[in-house]
Amino acid sequence: MNTLFDKIWDAHVVTTVEEGPTQLYIDRLYCHEVTSPQAFAGLHKRDIKVFRPEKVYCMPDHNTPTHDQDKPIEDPISKAQVDALAQNAKDFNLIHYGMMDERNGIIHVVGPERGLTLPGMTVVCGDSHTSTHGAMGAIAFGIGTSEVEMVLASQCILQSRPKTMRVTVDGKLNKGVTAKDVALYMMSKMSTSGATGYFVEYAGEAIRNLTMEGRLTLCNLSIEMGARGGMIAPDDVTFAYIRGRENTPKGEEWDKAVAYWKTLRSNDDAVFDKEVHFDASDIEPMITYGTNPGMGMGITYSIPLTEGMSEAAKVSFLKSLDYMGFQPGESLLGKKIDYVFLGACTNGRIEDFRAFASIVKGRKKANHVIAWLVPGSWMVDAQIREEGIDKILEDAGFVIRQPGCSACLAMNDDKIPAGKYCVSTSNRNFEGRQGPGARTLLASPLVAAAAAITGTITDPRELM
Repeated sequence: MNTLFDKIWDAHVVTTVEEGPTQLYIDRLYCHEVTSPQAFAGLHKRDIKVFRPEKVYCMPDHNTPTHDQDKPIEDPISKAQVDALAQNAKDFNLIHYGMMDERNGIIHVVGPERGLTLPGMTVVCGDSHTSTHGAMGAIAFGIGTSEVEMVLASQCILQSRPKTMRVTVDGKLNKGVTAKDVALYMMSKMSTSGATGYFVEYAGEAIRNLTMEGRLTLCNLSIEMGARGGMIAPDDVTFAYIRGRENTPKGEEWDKAVAYWKTLRSNDDAVFDKEVHFDASDIEPMITYGTNPGMGMGITYSIPLTEGMSEAAKVSFLKSLDYMGFQPGESLLGKKIDYVFLGACTNGRIEDFRAFASIVKGRKKANHVIAWLVPGSWMVDAQIREEGIDKILEDAGFVIRQPGCSACLAMNDDKIPAGKYCVSTSNRNFEGRQGPGARTLLASPLVAAAAAITGTITDPRELM
């Protein structure tokens, strides 16, 4: 009757506090520069060492500039945070992939691509989008800074056991529909609080047919539905992706590992606290129109009307549309946009650049559009060049920037100016997320590419 979640969780329980939380062993802690300084300061203050330094990987990503990374960081706050992480990693003898290290990138892109995140693991990081790693068949979730300190000191964490939910997507996805569209569709139906308190397992034919990159995108966005995390049972797609990466088991160890990983699936009679079903054929390329990721619609649809909404919901809805400069009932097709951002831990992988290039090949970027194309890691950057994608993008008028979180959250110089519209492949469209007053429309790499070429919100299927 065990679910995939139950199997991994139960294998990591150290002790359970009566009528209290579980002490859970953690296999991998990722640290970036924003949520770790206070945790390390706590260790210094108490004169405590890191308990298992070989289980901790540090890398800057939020504050790293996406140009001139070989030069000192100009912004003093960003520089202080990046420098502090490097110093803390040195003080505590931790593995550190600093700026310009070929292994550097966004932590949630680097973990899977370097074989650091493996099926059956428990993975934490002081970052909500840690849920990304669940795509590998792991329990992965974001934690607070005090919890980062707890894991550094003990390699364990106190956690209440979440409830379980299975979201099944049956059938095959339509042309032009990506994992990003699946996630935005789920949120539009379930809202940004629809999975609060649950750990979600994604299942069904449409999920099994996703590539590893697509699965990482889907699990990345679990947190935007309110879930504690998201996961997908490991299968041949997972094993093929992991095989041969630098930190994965080799030889006999590999065979042993795969034999164990094949047991990591929910039993046929597994009982979930909640089951949700969707039909893949109902999903089309999506775009958001509001100020939370659940305010999304199929690209050919119109913004909903306020009829039938409660007074409170209506006030919130209209406030959101006012910020965006939209009206109820309005279609977004043909709407002029100013910026396009391809990147983030949501869509900064090689497959996302391939998709973007497939639309722009042989075409030219709209003159008025400013486009920031930011690989999720130096490995992705190398793949872009090996595959000749850089030439396709440059011929179309695009420039590839250096890896980092970039305009996803505007902690570095990549900020969208107030009032400007940005079609973004990132994960959040909150007010000011991409810069004070910025207006964000979340979409897939295909929708972003179509907007970059036409200068307006365009159904990518027309260009495919």
